[in-house]
Amino acid sequence: MDLRIFIEPQQGASYDDQLRIAKTAERLGYDALFRSDHFVTMGGDGLPGPTDSWITLAGLARETSTIRLGTLVTSATFRHPSMTALAAASVDDISGGRLELGLGTGWFEAEHRAYGLDFGDSFGERFDRLTEQLEIITGMWATPVGQTFSHTGRHYTITDSPALPKPQQRDAQGRAHLPIIIGGHGPKRTPALAARFADEFNVGFSDLDTTTTQLGRVRAACAAAGRDPGSLVYSIAHPM
Repeated sequence: MDLRIFIEPQQGASYDDQLRIAKTAERLGYDALFRSDHFVTMGGDGLPGPTDSWITLAGLARETSTIRLGTLVTSATFRHPSMTALAAASVDDISGGRLELGLGTGWFEAEHRAYGLDFGDSFGERFDRLTEQLEIITGMWATPVGQTFSHTGRHYTITDSPALPKPQQRDAQGRAHLPIIIGGHGPKRTPALAARFADEFNVGFSDLDTTTTQLGRVRAACAAAGRDPGSLVYSIAHPM
C-alpha cells in the first residue's frame, strides 16, 4: 500500500509552500505528492492566488529526487489535449520519470467563468471531451518516434503531429506512457472509461459503501472489456 499526499493550493498556497510540503513528504518517506488543478478558491481569499499545476510540478520535479508527482486531477476543459500531452511528458523528463497524470471532466463552473474558459453545455459534453482527450494523449505518446499522429473528432482535430516529446516512462508493451488516473462516481461511463484508459482508479472523499460499490463497478467494467481487473491500481482520497 502506498501513502500519498494530496494538496489543494488554490485554497491559499504559494509555490514555496508547496515546495516545503514536497520536500517534507519526500524526507518522511511518502510515496507521492499530488496537487489539484484549480484556479479559484472554494472558500476564503485563496491568497496569494492560484498556481498553474504544470509550472509548479516542473519546479517541484527539479527540487525533489524520489517522490512521485502528479495531478488529481487536471481538467480536460483547461487545456488542449496536445498541450497536456506535451506538458506532462516534459515534466516526466524533468523529474526523471516520476510523473502521473490524473485527468477529469472539470466540474467547477465558477472558475471557468472567472478565467474565460469554455465549460461546455452539459456534463455529457464534458465527458465526451475527456474521452477524446484520452484518445489523443495516449495516441500521441504511443506513436513511434519518426511517425506522425492524426485525429479527427467532434471536439479536436490534429493533423500529422510529430507527437513529441515522449514521456520517459513505458507501459507493459514498452511504449512511452505515463500512469493515468481516472476517478469519479458515475455508475456506467466512468468505469468503462477507466477500463479502457486508466492505470489507476481513484474514489475521492466518500464513505466505505460508496467507495466499495464504485470500485466493484470498475472491476466489473474491466472484466466486461476483457481486461484483468487486477491490472489497475485502486486508490481512495480522504482528508486528514
